[in-house]
Amino acid sequence: MHAMSYEITLPADYDMGIIRTRVATKGHLLDDFPGLGLKAYLIREREAGSPVNQYAPFYLWNAPEGMNAFLWGPGFQGLADDFGRPEVQHWTGLAYEEGPSSGALPLAAVRLRRSVPADVRPADAVGAALEETHRIAALPGVVATALAVDPRHWELVHFTLRERPEPDAAGEAFEVLHLSSPEAGRLRRGRQW
Repeated sequence: MHAMSYEITLPADYDMGIIRTRVATKGHLLDDFPGLGLKAYLIREREAGSPVNQYAPFYLWNAPEGMNAFLWGPGFQGLADDFGRPEVQHWTGLAYEEGPSSGALPLAAVRLRRSVPADVRPADAVGAALEETHRIAALPGVVATALAVDPRHWELVHFTLRERPEPDAAGEAFEVLHLSSPEAGRLRRGRQW
């Protein structure tokens, strides 16, 4: 499993209806994309309390071939043509779990990124993060949660889809506009090694 995201931060006075319309008209184009476990079309808005207006989709890929086909294909090029080419963040998958609301359509997501301190053994940090992933997966309203790592920068990312917003959840909160999940059933559950 590979996790991937990019962020398009927009001006404070940007009409986020433009992004909502874009997702409403184009989101379905990845509903059957080969190799894609899931893509959550995420936004956060200043008028809803976010520090920024942002479009920040999050992907879980079953295979690098799917991710590559997307990045080098017309879908990503269209986004780059319209907004400029964003920096694509990617992480190696460590764990994926479905929650008690796995059959529900998620309306919210939380992304929590944490650096692994230089004085902490990577295996210890990952072990603690795996325990946290299991705890999150059991919470009411959780649709699914994933854990991944960027070993270049030693950053862990927890990504959780929720049935509805959770005001007290740690991390960056997003609204889910659409979920493409053509191969979610193929995402390997549990620890990825």
